Amino acid sequence: MEYGLLTTSTIDRDSFRDAMSRFASAVHLVTTDGPAGRRGVTVSSACSVSDEPATLLVCLNTSSPANDRFENNGNFAVNLLSEDSEAIARTFAGEGQLESDARFAKGEWEVLQTGAPLLVGSLAGFDCRILEAKIVATHRVLIGEVVAIRTGSKSPSLVYLDRTYRSL
Repeated sequence: MEYGLLTTSTIDRDSFRDAMSRFASAVHLVTTDGPAGRRGVTVSSACSVSDEPATLLVCLNTSSPANDRFENNGNFAVNLLSEDSEAIARTFAGEGQLESDARFAKGEWEVLQTGAPLLVGSLAGFDCRILEAKIVATHRVLIGEVVAIRTGSKSPSLVYLDRTYRSL
C-alpha cells in the first residue's frame, strides 16, 4: 500500500515541539565510521523495529550535511547512555561546537563488526548495517540490522524530558 506525501502541516510547529518535549526519551549517541568519515550525534529518536531479525531505527536531522556520512558508510552504532554520560551527550549534541575528532576524543571507543564506534561504558551498544534510508520531512530515517551487540552495566539510564537531561 502506498501512502501520500507529507503536506504542509496544520499543526503549529512550536505547539508540536512543546508537546513532544513531554515524552521521556532515552538518550543515545549514534555513530558511524567508514570511507565517508567518522560522525556522531546525540539523539532521542531511536527505537526497536523488530527482534526477529534484530532491527533498529534512528532519525537524523537532514539540516547537517555531515549526517550524510551515516548512509554513505552503510553502518551506524546506537550507544545507550547512562546517567553519568551527560557531558558526552551534550558534546555530541553540538555544545561547544567541536569538530568530529575533538568530540570523539572525549570518549573511549571500540568497534565490533561494521566499524561504527561503540562508546566504552555505555549501557548497551548496537552495531548496525543499514538496510534502508528514507527522508521524511526534516529527518533521514535509517533502519539497520543489528549485527553485533555489547552490553554494559545496569546503571540508571540518561533520559531527555522537558528539554533537560535526567536519570531513570
